[in-house]
Amino acid sequence: MSGPVPSPADLDLRLVRCFTVLAEHRHFRRAAETLHLTQSSLSRQIDRLERQVGARLLNRTPRGTTLTEAGAVFLPLAGEMLRSTEQAVARTRAAAQPGRITIGYMANLIVTPAVRELRHRHPEANVRTRHLDWRETRAALLGHRVDAAVTRLPFATGQLRVTVLYDEPRAVLMPRDHRLAGKESVTVDDIADEPLVRAADPVWDAFWCIDPRPDGRPAPGGPVIEQVEDKFELVASGEAIAIIPDSAGFLGLRPDLTATPLADAEPSQVVVATRADDHSPLVTAFGRYARAHLTGPAATLGPGAASARA
Repeated sequence: MSGPVPSPADLDLRLVRCFTVLAEHRHFRRAAETLHLTQSSLSRQIDRLERQVGARLLNRTPRGTTLTEAGAVFLPLAGEMLRSTEQAVARTRAAAQPGRITIGYMANLIVTPAVRELRHRHPEANVRTRHLDWRETRAALLGHRVDAAVTRLPFATGQLRVTVLYDEPRAVLMPRDHRLAGKESVTVDDIADEPLVRAADPVWDAFWCIDPRPDGRPAPGGPVIEQVEDKFELVASGEAIAIIPDSAGFLGLRPDLTATPLADAEPSQVVVATRADDHSPLVTAFGRYARAHLTGPAATLGPGAASARA
């Protein structure tokens, strides 16, 4: 690209975010939907960014987009730039508002009893909650988007303080007409040849697919998903089964699915995680209330929770 290159100080971070989202989706329509923009507007944003950077970052093709060599170099740096900016803003706000705390939580994990206790004990505090995608616990904590998170292992725990709250047995999610449906429990051998819903994250995928199996064999392949909702649809349609936490919350909205306990798999662990260097009174208090109140699905959901799983 020709013409004068703007100073790096003039780089518009909104355009950088547009680029990272488009680089993730590799498709203008899907990226535009994520960003709540029109495709033409997104295209103009990318053109502006390329002029600011002074290099073409993307190749546009009828099948989607691909990164140029310059785009491949810029992408990880763009991610670092956005994360460092978000962290700078979050830390500044935290310093200006020491009475504020944001509690993150993963799907189907209830934090209400501990949050309620924190608000009761600290009425002056600004206590917020935020749902977290299964992949973002570590990034959300280190990026100061949340100050504590109730979530499931496994994930990278460096720079974090992690306390196990309770173990959660695992189960096999399957259609109601599956050959194993209705059994009291199943074993890993029972599902040895069943295709499994796979996750893009290798650590998460290895744990939830029990890969490799105890005898050293690899777990069967299957469709890779990004969102939990896709898992339910794939299982309901009979394309694969999935190993999930044996929790009541997963099945409430899907009468076409059932879960059978997986008898010989180690349980998953529900944890509360915080930044290792964060010793603020509110974070410490929430950790204490989480350990006291969040002791398992039956305890958090209240009477009748165990019978809700069908």
